Amino acid sequence: DDPVEPPRSGDYPRPPALRASSALVVIVLGGVEVCRTTRRVQVLETSHPPSWYLPREDWTPGALRPGDGSSFCEWKGMAAYLDVAGGERLERAAAWTYPTPTAAFTSMAGHVAVYPARMDLCTVDGETVRPQEGGFYGGWITDAVAGPAVGWLERHRVPRIGGAVLVLLGLVAIGALIFCLVFGGI
Repeated sequence: DDPVEPPRSGDYPRPPALRASSALVVIVLGGVEVCRTTRRVQVLETSHPPSWYLPREDWTPGALRPGDGSSFCEWKGMAAYLDVAGGERLERAAAWTYPTPTAAFTSMAGHVAVYPARMDLCTVDGETVRPQEGGFYGGWITDAVAGPAVGWLERHRVPRIGGAVLVLLGLVAIGALIFCLVFGGI
């Protein structure tokens, strides 16, 4: 039997889709468990590992505090940032919520997402989450999803190429194609 391939992040839809699940999610900050839930909503967005939104009532009292800042998502609406406190640590603007999400995302109301890189530990059914690279996106990488945004390059030992290099290579390829079309090489 061939192993079953996990879903690919590149196959997720645009606009994003929501998926509910009963997987056990645990978040630890400052050596203290700040959230434990089997009720959560995943946001599945093209080429991104899922973001996990956890019910506010499943967080330890006092773990979530109003934070500074907000951002806007064309699909979900206006996000408000939250500080996360656990043990002796306070991570500013490490979580976000959509107080009044758009009509298609109303099931996210009352749920909170975190940047896993800013926590001590995030697990899904006992598997340690690997944070999505970069400081803005809060995707949770697990073995349950595959694709370039979730570590495919590393798993297949493909060397990383910076975004500027990829753009340059794309421009060179387009230039070569135009040259061939103009001078009859194709």
